[in-house]
Amino acid sequence: DDKIGRIVAYLKESGQYDNTLIVFTSDHAEMLGDHYLLGKIGYFDQSFHIPLIVHDPSPDADSTRGQIVDAFTETIDIMPTILDWVGGVVPHTCDGASLLPLCRGPLPADWRTEVHYEFDFRPYFNNATKPPPFGLSLDQCGLCVIRDEKYKYVHFDALPPLFFDLEADPDQMQNRANDPACAPIMLDYAQRMLSWRMRNADR
Repeated sequence: DDKIGRIVAYLKESGQYDNTLIVFTSDHAEMLGDHYLLGKIGYFDQSFHIPLIVHDPSPDADSTRGQIVDAFTETIDIMPTILDWVGGVVPHTCDGASLLPLCRGPLPADWRTEVHYEFDFRPYFNNATKPPPFGLSLDQCGLCVIRDEKYKYVHFDALPPLFFDLEADPDQMQNRANDPACAPIMLDYAQRMLSWRMRNADR
């Protein structure tokens, strides 16, 4: 916080503050004892919910300045936001969307209603000789998540899926994947995840 304060102070002293887009974020979050875990690990929100603060100096953003936007954003939105702000062209291959509409007015009607993330839990970072967990091969140690306001579906390569009802269980302590009442909802989320991967995987 202190170093960011120094940067902001210099921008103001040098007359650049009112002409500088500032985006404050991080590459990942941390489990700080949540679910009895530390570090970036697993499928829990605490490992993927990162800070995102955007200061758009444009007068167009004055009406929303200081507001907290309760909408799903992803790190892939940073690049198109910067390109949009400098008047550049956002490449068609860019999966994200500019955040400037959120900074300058109401939430666009077509804004995303869910987020996706993936996690590779192969044990090659800390101990390359350690075998993968659960008897999996190295290439089976992956998971994908689709999450919206109501539900969270976690799909593994070679393990049973997980499913959480976030309205009834916001801390994600009760896996509902084996509940027959959740089967049709899980199928819908699995199909939505497959469609998302077809649109966004390397083509």
